[in-house]
Amino acid sequence: MESDKQTLKGRTVNGNGVNLGFEAKLWVAADKLRNNMDAAEYKHVVLGLIFLKYISDAFTEVYEELRLDQYADPEDLDEYRARNAFWVPPQSRWDYLQKNAKQPTIGKIVDDAMDLLERDNASLKGVLPKNYAREGLDKQRLGELVDLIGTIGLGDSESRSKDILGRVYEYFLGQFADAEGKKGGQFYTPQSIVRLLVAMLEPFRGRVYDPCCGSGGMFIQSEKFIQAHQDTKSPTNNKTRLYQEDLSIYGQESNQTTWRLCKMNLAIRHIDSKFVAWNNEGSFLNDAHKDLKTDYLLANPPFNDSDWKGEMLREDLRWKYGVPPVGNANFAWVQHFIHHLAPQGIAGFVLANGSMSSNTSNEGEIRKNIIEADLIDCMVALPSQLFYNTMIPACLWFIARNKHPNKYRNRRGETLFIDARNLGTMISRRHRELTLDDIKKVADTYHAWRGEPIENQTGAYRDVVGFCKAVKLEEIRNQGYILTPGRYVGIAEQEGDGEPFEEKMARLTVELSEMFKRSHELEGDIRQRLGAIGYDL
Repeated sequence: MESDKQTLKGRTVNGNGVNLGFEAKLWVAADKLRNNMDAAEYKHVVLGLIFLKYISDAFTEVYEELRLDQYADPEDLDEYRARNAFWVPPQSRWDYLQKNAKQPTIGKIVDDAMDLLERDNASLKGVLPKNYAREGLDKQRLGELVDLIGTIGLGDSESRSKDILGRVYEYFLGQFADAEGKKGGQFYTPQSIVRLLVAMLEPFRGRVYDPCCGSGGMFIQSEKFIQAHQDTKSPTNNKTRLYQEDLSIYGQESNQTTWRLCKMNLAIRHIDSKFVAWNNEGSFLNDAHKDLKTDYLLANPPFNDSDWKGEMLREDLRWKYGVPPVGNANFAWVQHFIHHLAPQGIAGFVLANGSMSSNTSNEGEIRKNIIEADLIDCMVALPSQLFYNTMIPACLWFIARNKHPNKYRNRRGETLFIDARNLGTMISRRHRELTLDDIKKVADTYHAWRGEPIENQTGAYRDVVGFCKAVKLEEIRNQGYILTPGRYVGIAEQEGDGEPFEEKMARLTVELSEMFKRSHELEGDIRQRLGAIGYDL
């Protein structure tokens, strides 16, 4: 599946015949039109138009089919509802927008298009951006952006088969996250991390929950996972089944503009998002899914959040393992996740490295209680520089409600530790990403430890010094309930070069002595030259 890999350079053509550099070229062109607009603001301008182009392309294709059918009316809204397609009113269609792209009123024309779309499609109500007419948005550049986006097909059958829109959307989300820096992490989790979480959890059927869902990346990757594996592990084993027939998604987001991004991101893939909720208070203060018990939980909550209103939740029933500190939400999130797991449920989520070892403000006691409850299935230490928004080192936690032999082998009293800090490839000076091989290595290790066959072959798990180790609860107790993988996996042996130690030291000391001698000669030469121009040292 190397064709799935998203990188910025050196891409030509992948297995489905699509030029893999077109997203980058489109981004460069769109970014030029940004001028001085803040990335956080421009994001909604661009992504809203990309969404509108997709909707219009998909509509046009159905429209042409209906136009050729003597018994159908291409202007009948019910025809589109019957086909599970969006109805696009005449003044919301892309050809209408493009005809008016040079008009000074293009901002209002786009706003009206969004209003009409929401009016006629209930699932889009309150989702689309509608502030293109504002004074601060350069209308000439907006028109140029309309023309630019009009050059790519997004919603026709061929484009959908190659997931053109999904790739453009995800690429742009990543680029905007990069441009926004710290704020970018509020809506976007890097793809390689999402892929790793999904690959390890294998969400084939049931309920998937993300209580801080951002732009919906966990849900999108879960859909892709099912599509990629329906011939093998999926219980339906039927390629024609829709994603929502296998999985039901539940989410919550406290930032309304980010929630809108999520709803659009899901709508373009026809993923049912009726259980993806928004409220200002967020999952702690106003849990939109209080009674939910989920089969899979995937999340990337804000790291070390000190503004989570913890002082208002001192007596909350979710704090079964201890009251989390007001100044840090890490263990409030962990316990929120555990609270929402079904009896056979499993969670995978990202946290700052400090969560594995902190003993301040009751955090060590909470972690100890969770460990003693035998809920920790696996811990993964991640490489640095994976995130757009923070340089804080991160890790993955995997929590299983039930380690008894059932779907997997008996893992009671045992936890797998994986140290993946040496994996990943630098894709720029600032950012690293996990390759598909890296993801497979970590996921296969976890699955083998759980007793699953790997690529239809039953392979016994084994510890690998410096990378992974299966650890009994007693050893974790002896380590003071610290969950840092490096404490357990050890240090990989370094390959020797065959030169005996005594000979190597003799050679190196001679070389070092020569370097010192040369250093003194250079120092004398510099002093002499400086003295010649009147600068004595």
